[in-house]
Amino acid sequence: MGYTSKNNRRPFESASKASHHHIIKDPEVQAVMQRIEEPPQVEDISTEQLIEDFEPSQNNPVEAIIAVDGGYTEVVLNKEFPSRTIHFLQFGALFFKSEDLAEVDSSAFIDPKDMAKLKNIQRLKLALPTRNLCFKDSSTLKGTVLKAIYEFFMKNNLDEDKSLIDTLAWFVFRKYKQGKRTEQDKYWNLGRNPLSVDNNSVRLFESEMNRNYTFKCPETGGIIYLTDIFRLHEVIDEETGAGGILGYLVNVIEHLIIIHLIRLLCNRQPEMLKKVLFIKDGSTGFFGQTAQLHVAMQDLVNWLLDEHNILLAGLEKSGAFVDHAQDIQNKLDNGKALILSDNYIYRYILPGTGDPNLPYASTSNYGHKLIFKTRNGQMYVVAVPVRELKKNPTINDLPNLQTILDNVEKLRCDMYDSALFPVALVNKLVSLSAYPSQRILTKFANNTIK
Repeated sequence: MGYTSKNNRRPFESASKASHHHIIKDPEVQAVMQRIEEPPQVEDISTEQLIEDFEPSQNNPVEAIIAVDGGYTEVVLNKEFPSRTIHFLQFGALFFKSEDLAEVDSSAFIDPKDMAKLKNIQRLKLALPTRNLCFKDSSTLKGTVLKAIYEFFMKNNLDEDKSLIDTLAWFVFRKYKQGKRTEQDKYWNLGRNPLSVDNNSVRLFESEMNRNYTFKCPETGGIIYLTDIFRLHEVIDEETGAGGILGYLVNVIEHLIIIHLIRLLCNRQPEMLKKVLFIKDGSTGFFGQTAQLHVAMQDLVNWLLDEHNILLAGLEKSGAFVDHAQDIQNKLDNGKALILSDNYIYRYILPGTGDPNLPYASTSNYGHKLIFKTRNGQMYVVAVPVRELKKNPTINDLPNLQTILDNVEKLRCDMYDSALFPVALVNKLVSLSAYPSQRILTKFANNTIK
């Protein structure tokens, strides 16, 4: 890694242009390279036993679409001290009626008033110090980050009477089950207490939760936030910062926004849950330190399928599965869905063999992935929540699959590869560009932080 010149008084020390030959000629490096095995090429793939026909629903029940997406950008607070950073995050929940989209699609010219119908969006914003910064009332970066996340959940409610943190308690303590809850539903095992010197675990009982969604630490008497169940404190370092939590945090917040809206419909218009398709940008799972939340999500999905026949899907825009979908585009006929089994995933997409006893991603996912090629030839990687993960899922294991695929085909967006109109639109409305958004936010941060 080269040196930089801060005051322009010394030359920039660039990387060597000749050091690569030391790597190429190293026998240990050569030995490692020879041990690496690539998945088979697309010509070697046989998929007949995994392919299902797409059969559009005769009576599509979906009357409305809700899409959720989030994004963030990094701001260096001071050019003279580039290791001080803050991240600005923005999330959006886009709602529109299917009939509004149909009217726009059939119009020869798009009226701005018609587009306004498709921009009924709720935005949530978060400023998060991520390196060499802290609040005035906090002595550490970790304490600052955890408090900022807690306050974000406390204050945001999407213009409803309940906040996101109240929905988090509803979710993790299974309050939706009402009188059918078990004793295990009423507490949460936090694997690592953020206040424990010895990194001990702690059990958070709903009955001991304060009105402000906090718990008293049994070791120190300090405050444990309900949002600490995300376990993000485990990957925050006072020197290297909190940048490593951002992907996990964005995924959690996107999920909680969807859960919050589902809860709202459950309480006010439960009959509408059968008529709304929820679309999440990305996979159906929780990852890294937040992975344990997938257990609570699996419970919620099963309850929603039993009580409301919920329609929910994740749309992946990048990654190994999307790359593979593009690779087999010419081998998959139009109007076909390729349901991915464990054997297929570990043979053609991911390295390794997987766990022989557990399904793929059983410690993080609550849905199965499939590759769908519409009748017009667009390729999508769709994740569908299921009652139980299996190593060899079939079409019968994916609830409401045909209805979900029917709406995926109708919501196509030709602006980008593997894009859906609502996801592309909500991404445009909440994403933060490197220019000019980043420069404007930098000036905003410098002018407001004292």
